[in-house]
Amino acid sequence: MKFLRYGPRGSEKPGVLDAAGNIRDLSGVVGDIAGEVLTDLGRFADLDIESLPVVEGNPRLGACVAGTGKFMCIGLNYADHAAESGLEVPSEPVLFMKATSAICGPNDPIIIPRGSEKTDWEVELGVVIGKSAKYVDEADALSHVAGYCVINDVSERAYQIERQGQWTKGKSCDNFGQTGPYLVTPDEVGDPQNLGMWLEVNGERVQDGSTKTMVYGVAHLVSYLSQFMTLHPGDIISTGTPPGVGLGFNPPRYLKAGDKVALGIEKLGEQEQVCVADQ
Repeated sequence: MKFLRYGPRGSEKPGVLDAAGNIRDLSGVVGDIAGEVLTDLGRFADLDIESLPVVEGNPRLGACVAGTGKFMCIGLNYADHAAESGLEVPSEPVLFMKATSAICGPNDPIIIPRGSEKTDWEVELGVVIGKSAKYVDEADALSHVAGYCVINDVSERAYQIERQGQWTKGKSCDNFGQTGPYLVTPDEVGDPQNLGMWLEVNGERVQDGSTKTMVYGVAHLVSYLSQFMTLHPGDIISTGTPPGVGLGFNPPRYLKAGDKVALGIEKLGEQEQVCVADQ
């Protein structure tokens, strides 16, 4: 199933996509796509989706999950992306955090921070936790996953690399975490390590990869992170990006106001964003 959230920012309602691609209102069934609802999305398998109200028009889509407590990201998780960044493949997953205030809808604009000259793009597979996980074995890790989604891990490279401290400040600006359009349940996704992924800037394909080339797969990441902290329903793991980011071009290429970004992952849907300058 494909779950989503729609409506004005801060007032989103839960929804589900029907077989014809229409949004159906789930607000009469659940309060939101969050918390304990994520623990057993399989219970909706017998729901008569066609009996739910159709959402008319073309509403804004919000982030496909609410109540995220932790937005965790894995750096340099594709060997070819590490190479284009001039860095070694890490001997274990590199973890950094992205502020949850960066989370926004899949088609909300990319807001280029004041004075930024190095705002970059990154298509990534997002993993949404459904069942609390602590010290889980890799063999059991995927049973703790509610579903998968598309994420644009927007990054300001000067803030990330050239300023003091860790990567967080270059990853956490407002609207630096487009999430969705859908939270797709594992039964529809199948093998998360066999999904094509792409990103275009102004119609030019700049990223064209696959989750096949991840250094550390989803099961390993869920298990690994659970050794350090309890993962809770709604937590997001953004699993890294394939090559083709702006930083990797020679010379580097970065986003500017007016640029259009489109991205997607097989089975998970697509996003479109326009870049705007922060005021």
